[in-house]
Amino acid sequence: MRKTVHKADSRGSSQLDWLDSRHTFSFGEYFDHDRLGFGTLRVLNDDRIAPGSGFGMHPHKNMEIVTIPLHGTVRHGDSKKNSRTITVGDIQVMSAGTGIFHSEMNDSSEEVVELLQIWVMPNVHNKRPSYQDYSIRELLKENELVTVIAPDGSTEAALAQNAWFSMGHVQAGHTLSYDTHQKFAGIYLFLIKGEIQVDGTVLSARDGIAITEANRITLETLQDSHILIMEVPILISA
Repeated sequence: MRKTVHKADSRGSSQLDWLDSRHTFSFGEYFDHDRLGFGTLRVLNDDRIAPGSGFGMHPHKNMEIVTIPLHGTVRHGDSKKNSRTITVGDIQVMSAGTGIFHSEMNDSSEEVVELLQIWVMPNVHNKRPSYQDYSIRELLKENELVTVIAPDGSTEAALAQNAWFSMGHVQAGHTLSYDTHQKFAGIYLFLIKGEIQVDGTVLSARDGIAITEANRITLETLQDSHILIMEVPILISA
């Protein structure tokens, strides 16, 4: 097993009057040659958006984009005439494909929105753009890691990539394991909240850990924790 820890305070940042963003991997004006992504996982941004503000219409092409609200409500619009709002307990999945314009705005005039924005490189280019959002509230089970995105048809949505996303709220004192679904997979665990130990490595809130050369990981919750696990193919060139 090989592990690389990304501590919360080591991430890059973007500071605007309406946006406070932390970048696990190189993004925008933040560049670190050692943080160009993890396999097909390209972006993991931890965003806080001021009331009434957000990302105006902007383009993407050939990228799979996942948005996970952590606090507040996000209003989505795009060039395919989708207009939706999502909040905590929802997930948004968008395939940019041949090209799409979209906006992600804080739908509140009073409270800050917190969300994770995640980009995964596709295994099929120039597909038709698509958008989907769905609730994971009934899927989540206390003290379990539950798959919320999978390529095998077992979840509401899939990415154009062999990628599995799992999430869970786990109380302190539990031990869980995660088994990979494919050969040559990498596991990226991002701890949204709490404190855990992953095969001997302690992580605190907003820490991440990249794991390769392992078919299984074991984690123990040291505090009540909110956990996100992303399993992606590891590119030969990575």
